[in-house]
Amino acid sequence: MSIGAAVLLGLIQGIAEFLPISSSGHLSVLQNFFHLQTAENGHLLFDVLLHLGTLLAVCAAYWTDLQEIAADSIRFVQDIRYRRPVPKKGYPGARLLLMMFFGTLPLAFVLPVKDLLESLYYKTWFIGLTFLLTGCMLYVADQMPRGKKNGKTMTLLNALLIGVCQAIAVIPGVSRSGSTITAGLANGLGRSFAVRYSLLLSLPAVLGANLLSLIDAIQAGVSTAFILPYLVGMLTAAVSGYFSIVLLRRLLRSGGFGKGLRYYLWGAGVITLLLSLFIR
Repeated sequence: MSIGAAVLLGLIQGIAEFLPISSSGHLSVLQNFFHLQTAENGHLLFDVLLHLGTLLAVCAAYWTDLQEIAADSIRFVQDIRYRRPVPKKGYPGARLLLMMFFGTLPLAFVLPVKDLLESLYYKTWFIGLTFLLTGCMLYVADQMPRGKKNGKTMTLLNALLIGVCQAIAVIPGVSRSGSTITAGLANGLGRSFAVRYSLLLSLPAVLGANLLSLIDAIQAGVSTAFILPYLVGMLTAAVSGYFSIVLLRRLLRSGGFGKGLRYYLWGAGVITLLLSLFIR
């Protein structure tokens, strides 16, 4: 793998992981149509590092939230242990952590069909269809009325329903951020909080998937010849991912979450389907 290819894949991972256009779908198109070496065709460690880059982007963008989650969770445990009175403001960070936990639970039901879902990565006609589906999902998201729920008022049921949509987004070509943000809006979350919760929810999901992939990568062996492009790709994914998060926030605040992106996805879906007929 060249450094140029690593930069390109890092850009795609960082941009498409957070903008609702599906990183897995775009990487599938690159591999199957243009034969570009990607994480899924032998570079397992690169896959881990790319996702680590996007993980760092989320941590940088929501560092204050992560500090509050950690501090409130520790304070909650200590107050329970020493039987201290509950503070007036409660434990908003600990409550958000609980919502993230329940939002992650549905991913456990994906594990038995993991291999089946991964096989869809190589079916470009299917990727074309999921691009079209994701575009329709963004259209629905833009029609949602503005909700008001936040970390203090969302319910466990809200978290579970959003988590189910995150589990469905494991299907290649379906955007994880698009699915969870749309589900959040449908559950009455405010637009800014829907983005915030969606991206924080990605942390345990990506971390868990990375641990599984890391085991496979170690078993497959690591070539030191690729270390430099791997690290360059990870850094590119982290930087592009951070700016994608900034852009995503602005899109939600403007009220036009997927207006331009849905047209892009519909076009990409049609082109992918047409290419599937002529390129084998």
